Amino acid sequence: MAGPLVVSLDAIRTDGWFERVGEGIGSFQALCEIVGARFFAFAMITGARITSLTVDRRIPDNTLVEFAVGADEEAGVAGEPQRLTLGEFRQRLVNALVIDEPHGPAPKRATDLEAVQLHIGVRYLLLAPLYGYALHELRIQSDGSQMVLLHDGLEESYALPAFRARIRTHVREELERIRRPAARSAIDLGRVVEAAEAAERGEHVRVLELLGPWPAPLAIFLRTPEGQMLNPDARATIARGLGLLGTACILLGESSKGEEILRLGIQYAAEGEAAPDLFLRLGEAMLSDGRAGEAIGPLRRAANLGASPARVWAQLAQAFAARRRHLAALGAVLEARAAGAEPRDVAEVVERVRHTLGGAYDRWEEALGSAAE
Repeated sequence: MAGPLVVSLDAIRTDGWFERVGEGIGSFQALCEIVGARFFAFAMITGARITSLTVDRRIPDNTLVEFAVGADEEAGVAGEPQRLTLGEFRQRLVNALVIDEPHGPAPKRATDLEAVQLHIGVRYLLLAPLYGYALHELRIQSDGSQMVLLHDGLEESYALPAFRARIRTHVREELERIRRPAARSAIDLGRVVEAAEAAERGEHVRVLELLGPWPAPLAIFLRTPEGQMLNPDARATIARGLGLLGTACILLGESSKGEEILRLGIQYAAEGEAAPDLFLRLGEAMLSDGRAGEAIGPLRRAANLGASPARVWAQLAQAFAARRRHLAALGAVLEARAAGAEPRDVAEVVERVRHTLGGAYDRWEEALGSAAE
């Protein structure tokens, strides 16, 4: 009985084909970011040439995709123009790829590479490297063909029909993965308590580990109908988490990123219970970054919403003094003292104003003392 025909697949491996094609496309990176890298690859495999995108940043799935099917630039054929939303376009691509097409018969010779390609299926040769498969060899036996491959560095073996089914499963899962609400899969509100405890201990890196994945999906989720309909408690919890994360980023030296996260937290907080703390954190971050003028707005908003009076007025006093608004600084000092701020919290501001105003400050302090009597 003759042994199996073993065909090396090195000559027809397509590892890195997508990246190589992308080198010749000027808008490659943008298309990958908007459409999704694998979906852009799916479009190439199915022959759908994207001609334009009308991006909907509020609801990304509603982005309009204009594309042509059956285009052949060399033959001068433009193809049939079509337009779908991004969600529909992705569904169309997946539908086309999960149909198990007829395949060519097993090749008779190991050197007949065209027959080998048709037997495996050209689309499977192109899809395989997208999911980490490096095809090694094809073993053709009397009871069917066997694929030997490396998957993420480990050797695996599948009957050819099973290999095709596995690839189709990956394609289906790609659509399911991207349809899954990002916030639901990435956001665990239970982590906020643990993050707050870590922040109390000064473990800012731990806060990043717990909440670091939140901003990107939450920025998208906020613009969806589900995000707009969140109940006040959930919004407040998310806002508190973003406040902790933003402050941790700032304390670890990523000020701009931290402020961006705090602003996202403010959007979730609206005017709810978490809003005063978020505005206070943002104002303090700006003040510590030497942007006293910018800090005044968030700090005033925090004061109006009921943030800790002693803390917020002490911060406002510093901001006003840094902007040389001495009378406003004195007013903030009085508010802070009345709210129970420690003398040391406003001592620097008082000294700066005293130095600047000189005798006028002394007369004001005397008048204030007389009024108190």
